[in-house]
Amino acid sequence: MHTNKNVSRRRFLKSSGALAGVSLLRVSAPSLLAITQAACSAKQSSAAFSVLGELEAADFAAIAARIIPTTDTPGATEAGVIYFFDNAFAAEMSWALKPARAGLEVLNSGTARFSLLTEEQQDELLSAHASTDFFELLRITTIFGFFAMSKYGGNKDSVAWDLIGFEGHHGAWENPFGHYDAEYAREQSRGQ
Repeated sequence: MHTNKNVSRRRFLKSSGALAGVSLLRVSAPSLLAITQAACSAKQSSAAFSVLGELEAADFAAIAARIIPTTDTPGATEAGVIYFFDNAFAAEMSWALKPARAGLEVLNSGTARFSLLTEEQQDELLSAHASTDFFELLRITTIFGFFAMSKYGGNKDSVAWDLIGFEGHHGAWENPFGHYDAEYAREQSRGQ
């Protein structure tokens, strides 16, 4: 959705990623790891969805695609975010499935299914629901699905990390790992 033409997509994704890191409702880091591991398995084997029906999966995928659209760079579709949704709603975020379905029902009331609308109609409809808990839930879930570790699901082929220039393709034991490693690396390069 485009409301401020002065904010670049990269800047939006960087700030959204930081916000998402501190605000995913009631889901903890171990829960997210379990979700992404299951999503990876489903995505790689092209398994059927666990809890989402075909039509609602199409709608959720279309919503995610409008939250992080495909432009000259990959978006939620290329990152496989819908598999993250399905696994999250089947497991650690099962509490969110009922509200997500209820929100989708409201979104689809009075119109064609969301996934069948034009992108402009989708943006308009999402803008009208932007202040709802439903939209916030899907926005946060989309961001997490987009930025998840590729080997665990979502962020297929690390497209999101490449997009923001994050060099996260190394293990936690390698530099850089936080501010102190950056300072240590500077000291080492100065010969101290």
